[in-house]
Amino acid sequence: MLKTDEVKNRLDKIVAMFVEDVGTIRTGRATPGLIENVRVSVYDGQEMSLKELGSIGVADVRNLTFKPWDASLLKEIKNGIARANLGMNPVVEGDLIRMALPMLTTEQREDYVRLLGRKLEGARNMVRGCRSDYRKKLMDAKQAKELSEDDFKRDETELQKMIDEYIIKLKDVADKKEKEIRG
Repeated sequence: MLKTDEVKNRLDKIVAMFVEDVGTIRTGRATPGLIENVRVSVYDGQEMSLKELGSIGVADVRNLTFKPWDASLLKEIKNGIARANLGMNPVVEGDLIRMALPMLTTEQREDYVRLLGRKLEGARNMVRGCRSDYRKKLMDAKQAKELSEDDFKRDETELQKMIDEYIIKLKDVADKKEKEIRG
């Protein structure tokens, strides 16, 4: 009765969303994830993310570059990055925008670790919500006599194993990110 592919697909989406979400947390290292989702108003007020407007490069550990596909948008993109309040000062050099990441203070690092913890707990809650949804489906099938007691117990145990496995995956991602943040 338990559709493991369906459950795993949903859990994989939660993990992927968590990975993308924590990718935006600063670690002291320059990564494209820090700016790729910054929204910029271009073409008469149309909002677009930087990853839709050009290519993001990592010049070195503390410097990012952005090369727009349409050089006429340099000014709007520069202003949009500045308005995003990322703590970076975008500088236009020819047809390229350079951004230097300032060093993180100990206090900022601790704030980012706390933010990571909140994001991890949110992802865990999503995984638990997934477990609740599928457990309810199992219980409904059992009450409708579509599932025997033994099958229900087996499927419930299998579901819990999957949930435990994905909670560990989330924790591993968070641990790796925390290590990056702490430097």
